[in-house]
Amino acid sequence: MRARDLAAQYETVTLRTDALEAARLMAGHRLPGLLVLDDQGAPKAILPASQMIRMLVPEYVIEDPTLAAVIDERHADRLCAALAGRTVGDCLPPKAPAPPVAVPDDTALEVAALMAQQRSPLVAVVERHKDGTSTLLGVITAAHLLDRLLDVTPTP
Repeated sequence: MRARDLAAQYETVTLRTDALEAARLMAGHRLPGLLVLDDQGAPKAILPASQMIRMLVPEYVIEDPTLAAVIDERHADRLCAALAGRTVGDCLPPKAPAPPVAVPDDTALEVAALMAQQRSPLVAVVERHKDGTSTLLGVITAAHLLDRLLDVTPTP
């Protein structure tokens, strides 16, 4: 199995995408994160769902989780209001690492090693052209990679 065979279409956003729209995309498709593309369509970062959740929780609750118990349900139900007026770029950590990128001919083991090394829930598969441009072929998620590897593993 090669990365090109494992790559699947995947939801992407840009740094300027509305944060609330990105959160709805994650929730609606039950995604572990979103691939963030730069203005040229190249992978720029990964916005994990956990980071989006972090944006919803007030800083004082992150610092002292016991304070979460004093917030009533009526206020908790409005946590997503914290995303209003923000962009995906606002939600990324200041030093967000570049996402792991595989080339189409990488093997499943190479993709797995990249994913494990960078502790990433997904890997972008990018074909680089001789003229310096590149094309995003798709994304390999950890769940999809496991599923495909289990398909070829003999059952005891």
